[in-house]
Amino acid sequence: MQPTITVSGQHQENNESALIKKVIILGGGTAGWLTAARLAYDHCANQAGGLEVILIESPEVKTIGVGEGSWPTLRITLRELGISETEFINQCDVSFKQGSKFVGWCNGEEDDFYYHPFTPPESLSHGFANDEIDIARAWLNYAGDKPFAFAVSAQPDFCEQGLAPKQIQTPDFAAFANYGYHLNADKFALFLQKYCTQTLGVKFIQDHVEHVNADEDEYIESIVCKNSGIIKGDLFVDCSGATGVLINKHFKAPFVDKSSILFNDTALAVQLPYEDPQQNIASVTLSTAQRYGWIWDIGLPTRRGVGHVYASGYTNDDEIWATLKQYAGKTCSEKTLSQLSPRKIKFTPGYRSTPWVKNCVAVGMSAGFVEPLEASAIVMIEICSKVISNELPVDRAAMQIVSQRFNKRFVERWDSVINFLKLHYILSKRTDSNYWTDHKNNETIPVQLKELMILWKQKVPSTADFHQVLELFGPPSYQYILYGMGFLPEQRATVCRWDNEATSLKIFQRVNEVYRNGLRGLTANRSLINEMQKRYQGVSS
Repeated sequence: MQPTITVSGQHQENNESALIKKVIILGGGTAGWLTAARLAYDHCANQAGGLEVILIESPEVKTIGVGEGSWPTLRITLRELGISETEFINQCDVSFKQGSKFVGWCNGEEDDFYYHPFTPPESLSHGFANDEIDIARAWLNYAGDKPFAFAVSAQPDFCEQGLAPKQIQTPDFAAFANYGYHLNADKFALFLQKYCTQTLGVKFIQDHVEHVNADEDEYIESIVCKNSGIIKGDLFVDCSGATGVLINKHFKAPFVDKSSILFNDTALAVQLPYEDPQQNIASVTLSTAQRYGWIWDIGLPTRRGVGHVYASGYTNDDEIWATLKQYAGKTCSEKTLSQLSPRKIKFTPGYRSTPWVKNCVAVGMSAGFVEPLEASAIVMIEICSKVISNELPVDRAAMQIVSQRFNKRFVERWDSVINFLKLHYILSKRTDSNYWTDHKNNETIPVQLKELMILWKQKVPSTADFHQVLELFGPPSYQYILYGMGFLPEQRATVCRWDNEATSLKIFQRVNEVYRNGLRGLTANRSLINEMQKRYQGVSS
């Protein structure tokens, strides 16, 4: 049953000065509980006079995990929320993620792969700014015998050897090599639910929303639940997934369809057991290109999450399922393959042009989703929830200003994500299907991206190329994709001081030093996870 909408006959007096003291979050999952944790922690929901935070989750609606891969930003978020990393790792089936390995994206040949590691090039991480060194030309001139990522960072070599990014004695959230996480999204939501309700003061209601009541100014006044009745609030956060019970069904916020740029709209997903329970865990997300899309492969301590993302207009489910089984069969037994049953996930790539309407703001899939490539879903939730918390309006007058700024910034963020993901497709030289060649059609490429590609033939990507705050994909990410996929800079017309041999050699020497230090001190990803589990079990018992 879809919620119906009624308008209250009562007009709140002095609406513009209505204070924001109570936030209602509709929907759980990663989006709902991470937002609840951020608001409750920052605004002292567990103290007298703090913000009242209520999360309502329907027992009738199953949540869809937004993904099992995160960016290093999640380390910062968890630390800021006062969460123990050791506890999080052991309760949420977590492993370490140091970036992504792209297989078959350039030309589909047997030796075709490149890395997008989380550690930035040594030129940036050790004090050399873009105006001191042209890292692309330094690589070509002095380390061109190695792929770009391997030349400027030791992390791809660590990943190739299955090493963890830290040691057992390293404190929570600290690192030798930058990292994020692979995690079980369902367990993560339950972990956050427990932390929110038992520690942060979030009130949890399991109920189904049947009605939305609005006042004469069209602000949401309350929602009516099946069993709990009327629940009033001052600010409503819609985390109800793609359905968008409030932002879509109630406010009908426009959806900007981006399927003309990013073609993928479906995924088939399975969970694969390890044939050997002590098999090492890959510390990267594997993204393997196929004829009509790509396959993700994410290693957790207890299983692998594997799925085929594709564009349904170019192929059919049977062909994709055959491809996915063929991929899984490289590491799984016939018995395992015969027991697999894929879950089908449909989505429309795009976003809400006004994710904040009146006193309702959308977070997670209710605000938008493009595709799983580069794991942008969880980090967008982190950014949304932090912005809402940092700029939480005191009253409705302030809310109008905050919502306008929020909408403008998040449209820019979504467009930036789309540009970055599209970059992977337009650089590919694959011609084995129309899926790949159509991605390179000029009319499917955003104007801003086309302009940047012209500039990047002559200069290294830098912060000057971007107008918005770069919380997601900054210049190092673009460098790894461009040069990893064979997009080489053109020769300069004149000699430039940025082509500095001495500085270049220092950078590549530093990469070798980091690599040697890592080999001496880092263990296998699986070994570190096992040690952390033993230590946690010893403490908790």
